[in-house]
Amino acid sequence: MSEPNPYGDGEYRWGPAQQPGAPAPGTPAPGTPAAGAPQYNFPPPTLADGQSFTPPGYGYPPQTGAPHPVPMGGQAGAPLVTLGDITVVGDSIITPSGTLPLRGAVWNATDMSRTEEKIPTHAIILAIIFFIFCLLGLLFLLMKEKTTTGFIQVTVTSGGKHHAAMIPANDAGTFQMVMSQISYARSLSAM
Repeated sequence: MSEPNPYGDGEYRWGPAQQPGAPAPGTPAPGTPAAGAPQYNFPPPTLADGQSFTPPGYGYPPQTGAPHPVPMGGQAGAPLVTLGDITVVGDSIITPSGTLPLRGAVWNATDMSRTEEKIPTHAIILAIIFFIFCLLGLLFLLMKEKTTTGFIQVTVTSGGKHHAAMIPANDAGTFQMVMSQISYARSLSAM
């Protein structure tokens, strides 16, 4: 496919016809930027202290000495764990009581919730109605409704400070979810 046509007479060429005096194909027209150059005239971005910053080109590693955010290791970043109003960020724990150091923190959780099981009112009414017609109405008494109420208390102590958070228990699995988050927070505290 890339070889020229051996039967062609050379008059027709594939592609646009070249006009006399026109630049050769592949060369930019006068006044257009070179290939890969930006096509706008915005000033380069500046940092907060007024220094100019040019980001590295596409596909190249960042230049050393250029300011880049560090996700871990002492600087604030995305929250790692959030338990109520307790948030673990980097190497600190942020609470309404103040900022606590993460290293050596002691985490505790207390389950103050309860799950009740009762027969709903509509099941009792259906059992009475259908008991009159047939004895199968008693099967409505097997319907049960579970409700979970209460809170899970999470406490953290570090650096001489103490904070407790109350997390509402929405279902029976809330305590297991909170305990898995506390296990992760404990592993971060041990590092």
